[in-house]
Amino acid sequence: MTAPLRLLALTCAATLTLVGCKKQEEQAAPPPPDVGVIDAKPQTLPLQRELVGRLSPYRSADVRARVAGVLQKRVYEEGSNVKEGQVLFLIDPAQLQAALNQAEGALAAARATYANARATATRARSLAPQKYVSQSDLDNAVAAERSGAASVQQAEAAVANARINLGYARVTSPITGLAGKAQVTEGALVGQGDVTLLTTVDQIDPLYVNFSMTADEMSALRAAQDKGALALAGDGKTTVQVNLPDGTPYAHEGTLDFSAPTVDPATGAISLRAQLPNPDHLLLPGTFVSFNANLGQRHNAFLIPQQAVQRDTQGGYVLVVGADGNVVRKNVVLGNQQGSNWLVSSGLEGGDKVIVSGIQKVKAGAPAKPSPWQPQAATKPGAAVPAPEKKE
Repeated sequence: MTAPLRLLALTCAATLTLVGCKKQEEQAAPPPPDVGVIDAKPQTLPLQRELVGRLSPYRSADVRARVAGVLQKRVYEEGSNVKEGQVLFLIDPAQLQAALNQAEGALAAARATYANARATATRARSLAPQKYVSQSDLDNAVAAERSGAASVQQAEAAVANARINLGYARVTSPITGLAGKAQVTEGALVGQGDVTLLTTVDQIDPLYVNFSMTADEMSALRAAQDKGALALAGDGKTTVQVNLPDGTPYAHEGTLDFSAPTVDPATGAISLRAQLPNPDHLLLPGTFVSFNANLGQRHNAFLIPQQAVQRDTQGGYVLVVGADGNVVRKNVVLGNQQGSNWLVSSGLEGGDKVIVSGIQKVKAGAPAKPSPWQPQAATKPGAAVPAPEKKE
């Protein structure tokens, strides 16, 4: 074989070898991995916040001694429910009764003096036209009558005041609620020089839930409302769902009834308050509680399964299969967790195919084969496991 023919043969052999290797590499390339995806659908969802607040009584009244005297008896049972107007304490009424008797005696004397002055004035008026009395005597008689009438009014007021003070000897509850521990015992001198605190009555149905939100968070919510991303509920429409210490939700929902118009300069927060029914007295004032506050509605939000959301130093993100079949990373802004889903407030668009299962098989920029994601059914406890078939 001549040299040119030998060179041509070697060239053909090398070309055939390269073509064969390329075909083997094409045959060895793996297919795109299968992934389970969901179609992102925008929804209108409740705008919720997990907060902590402290319970306080709806009304709290200090029961004080309004007159001086010796405490005779505590009538109520400490810690029990009392009604408005119910007698709680008795103060020795002896001095108060004596003061009332004295005032009534002074009233009787004033009325007698007034009766005499009125009779004298009437006689003087009848004799004045005949000039049987002087004008000076007439004027004096009329003045004495008026002075007697004023004295009667003063005496009547003194009697009313003495009767009121005597009524204060029976110390009653100003409101309906739970009466607390007595601050004094029988035999103590109360009301001497200052009103003495006897006990406190708290109305705990309903209760107040006092909490706060930072001014920055409130500003962000209002800015989002101006953009149409959400709609805030006002006072009387915002609801709160309190969680009991064991994690179960409380049976009654509360309603926001007050929000402070200013920011507390010490904390930089805005004070808020919700009214919470407590018919069974299950909750007690002073307790810290956690609750979910439903502040309104969030528009164009997405609920994404937990396993689809990932985090790194840049924050939360999801992987999406694009229109070209390649995987795309999308950074998202996460809200609160709702059940087994995360709320995504921004970063996604309607129709995005979010990868839920098979995330570990793909990476951004690589192709993937999407198929509808099906949640795996949990194996029920106690379910029978089928026995393996016997081979013949």
